[in-house]
Amino acid sequence: MAKDQKKSQQKNVQPLGDRVLIKPLEAKGESRTASGIILPGKENNEKHERGTIIATGPGRLNGDGKRVTMDVKKGDVVWFKRGYDGEEVELNGEEVVLTSEGNILAVEK
Repeated sequence: MAKDQKKSQQKNVQPLGDRVLIKPLEAKGESRTASGIILPGKENNEKHERGTIIATGPGRLNGDGKRVTMDVKKGDVVWFKRGYDGEEVELNGEEVVLTSEGNILAVEK
């Protein structure tokens, strides 16, 4: 497939409200020790994960109908939990997580 054809098939997705698209930095269900050993089978564990924000929505509306801006932006590395409302989706051949800003625990500086 030509490079131009691949580029034309790339999907551009804009989350709605306070939703964000996050590309996890580690595969789901795996964790890595300080020495680099991969530990499988952590999917039932409620620990946080790290990921990079690849898209954000415009923010939620408050009770007065005014837009509340997002605390994160594209490119931020965040700690997040998948939560019950997190959706795992495939976007442009990569697994990403679509979740609400409330599931983001911290931003790395």
